[in-house]
Amino acid sequence: MNYTIIDFISLLGAVCLFLYGMKVMSEGLQKVAGDRLRTILGVMTKNRVTGVITGVLITALIQSSSASTVMVVSFVNAGLMSMAQSMAVIFGANVGTTFTTWIISAFSFEVNISDYSILLLAVGVPMLFMKKSAYKSMGEFLIGFCFLFMGLDLISQYVPNLQENPEMLKFMSGYTSLGFGSVLIFFCIGLVLTMVAQSSAATFAITLIMCSQSWISFELGCAIILGGNIGTTITPVLASLSGNLAAKRAAMGHVLFNVIGSVIVLCVFHPFTALVADITGICQGLNPLSIDAAQEAGMADSTLLNPAGGLTSKAQAAVAFGLAMFPTVFNTFNLLIMIWFTDLYVKAVCWIMPTRHKDMEEEFSLKYIGRGMLSASELNIAQAQKEIVVYGERVHRMLGMARDLIHLKEKDEKYTSTYNRIEKYEEISDRMEIEIGNYLNHVAEGRLSPESKMRISGMLRIISEIESIADGCFNVAKTLARKNRNHVDLEAPVLKEIDTMYQMVDGAMENMLGILREMETPEGSKIVTAYNKEREINNLRNRLRDDNIFNINSKKYDYQEGIFFMDLIGEAEKLGDYMLNVVEGVKHQFKPADPV
Repeated sequence: MNYTIIDFISLLGAVCLFLYGMKVMSEGLQKVAGDRLRTILGVMTKNRVTGVITGVLITALIQSSSASTVMVVSFVNAGLMSMAQSMAVIFGANVGTTFTTWIISAFSFEVNISDYSILLLAVGVPMLFMKKSAYKSMGEFLIGFCFLFMGLDLISQYVPNLQENPEMLKFMSGYTSLGFGSVLIFFCIGLVLTMVAQSSAATFAITLIMCSQSWISFELGCAIILGGNIGTTITPVLASLSGNLAAKRAAMGHVLFNVIGSVIVLCVFHPFTALVADITGICQGLNPLSIDAAQEAGMADSTLLNPAGGLTSKAQAAVAFGLAMFPTVFNTFNLLIMIWFTDLYVKAVCWIMPTRHKDMEEEFSLKYIGRGMLSASELNIAQAQKEIVVYGERVHRMLGMARDLIHLKEKDEKYTSTYNRIEKYEEISDRMEIEIGNYLNHVAEGRLSPESKMRISGMLRIISEIESIADGCFNVAKTLARKNRNHVDLEAPVLKEIDTMYQMVDGAMENMLGILREMETPEGSKIVTAYNKEREINNLRNRLRDDNIFNINSKKYDYQEGIFFMDLIGEAEKLGDYMLNVVEGVKHQFKPADPV
């Protein structure tokens, strides 16, 4: 046997180079069009047709159905897309992914791209050192493109040649002549291979080489590709594990769509393969099944087989075209049939994954983000923005508890429970800041545009200020606890002034949350309102401070009551400052050109 362990390790290295090239190429395009992709997804998913078109275009653009499907799962997880919208995009993504197979098929034998890889690298690498980020990203795309085809060329060199290694040939021959059993075996091989590589394109490339060398028949190559159609669903499933129920349902919808379609094609595999072969014969002038028939019959046809037993360039082109046509026809037919049952799909997925009891509000949990959903860094920013809104709303509830606590007596049972809730919310707030911050740092480690890096910087500032608001609310509770330990009671006029101040702070908080909900396009009037409210809070604080000195001197209340009164007013004024800092974070990082 001529095939050694060094050859096998070299094969693994070639596959890794291919996958790395695919990753770099995909991420380079995502970095160029990250913001535009989010806009497209938001606008073009209003109905089934536009959703399908969006899925096709985005998957064709970023060269990965796994990346686009993970993106969709992320958007569902972030509440930016409904289940029905996500299903339409996923349907389209399955058609869009065939674009990659056509690229590999077209260039593999007609033009040996690997021969020109050095020339393309000579163009791509200098682009990495250009100042403009778009040129850098295009350089990354060219480098990834080169690596992809260099890896493909190396795979063809290191895949074991069954004709030169009879031991392997004998092993494989036991599984290639079992009729439909062989189809099922190679279907499972394609499924497992794609799950391990997490790339249907890698499976297609290996299958293309094996068929072109006549090591397996065209039919068995189609079986591998069909199995890979299910195997490719593993990536969004893994991505959804740390997401919410909606994200898991979106991933399950993808699995359901691919499994049902693949099982149907398996039931009519031979007629369906014959149809694809006939289409190939019409387009290429050579039917791939006739090549299989010639090989089985042992015909020495120089137009089909070369002296080494492999396929001629004409036969290779026909097989490559047929293998690319197979997933295209399969996914197109699957789409045209399944698109009419979108609502039924949604119901089926909801039935398979029913709603569970919601976690208690007081328990720590992130609603929209998870570390398992970082495959498309540019597109995870929307999830973080959504989570920040949830963070702000939770802290707003904390402010409401602090306002209630001001009017509760120490011996009141509700006072103890409210104080404990505030304390627990403050702990949750600390943990949320850490988790969101860690998530943003993970996203920042990905390939991001300068605008997205600026947004992450802004969001990190925002969550820090929101956490300061939570700390301020807890400081109000601790001030009240200290007041109670000193047996100080606040008079009705003092409580009225405190209520006025905290009502202003609550209004500023409401306005701040409104700006967070429209973080990328905040209304200028709301930003102006934020500044006005902060000035009103400062003016009221100044007036109350002067009045407090006068009232103490006039013996309207004692000095100790005045101290606690101003402590509560001071905490309220700090809350107003933190809220304005949040608004400024949004203003400068997300809409820097909008002056106040």
